[in-house]
Parts: sequence; C-alpha cells; structure tokens
Amino acid sequence: MKKMKDQEQIDQYLQAYQIKSIFNEQLLPYLELYSFEQGELICSQGDPAQYLYVLVKGKIKIYTTSPEGNTLILSFKTPLEVIGDVEYVRGIDFINTVEAVSTVVTIGIHYRWLKNYGKDYSPLLQFMLDIITNKFTIKSTSLSFNLMYPVEVRLASYLLSVSFDESDSLCNDQLSISIKDAANLIGTSYRHLNRIIAQFCKEDLVERNNGFILVKDREGLSAIAGHNIYE
Repeated sequence: MKKMKDQEQIDQYLQAYQIKSIFNEQLLPYLELYSFEQGELICSQGDPAQYLYVLVKGKIKIYTTSPEGNTLILSFKTPLEVIGDVEYVRGIDFINTVEAVSTVVTIGIHYRWLKNYGKDYSPLLQFMLDIITNKFTIKSTSLSFNLMYPVEVRLASYLLSVSFDESDSLCNDQLSISIKDAANLIGTSYRHLNRIIAQFCKEDLVERNNGFILVKDREGLSAIAGHNIYE
C-alpha cells in the first residue's frame, strides 16, 4: 500500500465521480490517496476498521472466510464503491476481506475525522445509506446465486471477473490461480472444479498449462454465465 497526499489528483477523482459534495469543507483536507498493487489486501476480515475507502480506480474482490478456513467469494467491484462503510456505521471490525484484483486507487479518510466532522452531514450520510443498501441487496443476490446456480455458471463468471478489467490495461486473460482456492471461493469441491475446467478445455473455452488458465473464448464463457453473477 502507498499513501499519497495529492490534492490535485483527489480533486480530479472527486469531480470525475461527482462526489465532492458529499464531503464538507472540514473533511476535504483529511482525504488521502491510497494505492494497492494486484493481489494486495486492502482489508482483512476481523481486523480493526479505521478507514473509509472510496474505490476510484481498478477492481477489487470481496470474500468471506469461515472459522474452518473455507472462503466464499461475494462479489467483484469496480468504481464507484466504498469499503468500510458498514464497519464505520456499526463500529465493528471488518466483516469481509477485500483484495485488489488489479492496480487499485482509493480515496481514504480516517474514521476519527468522519466522526468529528461528518456524522451530522446529510449529503455524506445519504451517500453511505445508498451504498450500504445497494451492497446488502447485491450480497443477498450473490449468496442466492451460489446456492442456486451450477458450478459451470459460477466458474465462468469467476474467470470473467478476474481475467478482465476495463479500468486497468495491465490486466489480461492469462491467470495464475490456485485451483483449490478457486474451488473454495466459488463454493465447490476441488475434484468437481477440475472436472469443469477439463470440460471447458475440451470445449476450447480455456486452456490450462503449467498452473495457468488462459481464457480463450470470452463470448463462450459469457454465454454460460448468462450475466456476471459476481459483479
């Protein structure tokens, strides 16, 4: 993680996403830019929450982990998204893990400044209310899809989500993923996932080689996914 105090760049992001009005004049001086490299964790489930992050560039992956160590993917997000909003409102530790899928840039502000200068500022409160209610609607839908849709659909969606990101030209269609981790993330067994990958290879949708999975037919995967259930 890199922290940058670049007010000009912050202003550009605020203007681009039309969110400058949600921060009052007292909060603006405390906004900072945070960048994360691909694969870096922005926050970890159970860690103390201290910052509110507004995602302004890149793609993130959100997942939860059970006490037994099993993980389940909840969603992938691109701008505009907020990390730490539920935790701020409820005063709790981070409830999920958030990982950078591509290079990520966020605007961050410490909770203490929000509590000092933003707790009664209605534009900010309305913004967070909109984000939180939308987030829980999507989470409910995502969990339902994990229960209702077959592994073929979930894997196709997962591959589409992690292999391409319009906001970052460095992303490409070649992935280096752990099959075991992928199985946990989409909620299936390692053996079953291997069968589906072999099926996808046979249908020339993907190519598996030396631990890499190459997406060969995005349209074919999109047809299987129907719509991208993790986004």
